[in-house]
Amino acid sequence: MNHTYSDKVTELLAAARDGDAAALGRVLPLLYTELHELAHRQRARQRGPATLNTTALLHEAYEKMARAESSFVDRAHFFRLAAQAMRQILVDYARRLLTAKRNRGARADTFEEGFLATEEKSEEIVRLDEALDALAELSPRQAEVVKLRYFAGFTLPETAGILGISEATVWREWAAARAWLQQSIASDGTHR
Repeated sequence: MNHTYSDKVTELLAAARDGDAAALGRVLPLLYTELHELAHRQRARQRGPATLNTTALLHEAYEKMARAESSFVDRAHFFRLAAQAMRQILVDYARRLLTAKRNRGARADTFEEGFLATEEKSEEIVRLDEALDALAELSPRQAEVVKLRYFAGFTLPETAGILGISEATVWREWAAARAWLQQSIASDGTHR
């Protein structure tokens, strides 16, 4: 990612925030392409078939963000909001899948990165969402790292850049958050 591209995106987002609707129309396709590349990388790490594929997730997130009345401060802010939109979409989708398979008895007790909504993972996504809300009360930055890494598929360096912290800090926060979330999910959140 060159500095000129990042500056251009920030400039377009500032213009959109100041009321230039055409600027938002020019920046969203630029950032959509970047999000799509991230989703492809995340999908490549997955095992098993996803019932909500990367393109469907990205289209829903893109539409949600295009409809939002949000003022995007800069590229990092845009990606933080994109991660939140993807989380909401995945959790809603997982809840619908859970409703459909309620009596099958399948249960996932682990927290792994790099998957999108699959029928087998739907309960885990819902449980993760609930645990993530609890984690956000204890450590908002750890919760933000999880949203960016887990739901949006950002790498450690990309997450560090978006949050404006070092890669080492992202790694520590990611490790601590994963441990806390695994314990919370395994205990159904009873230790909170």
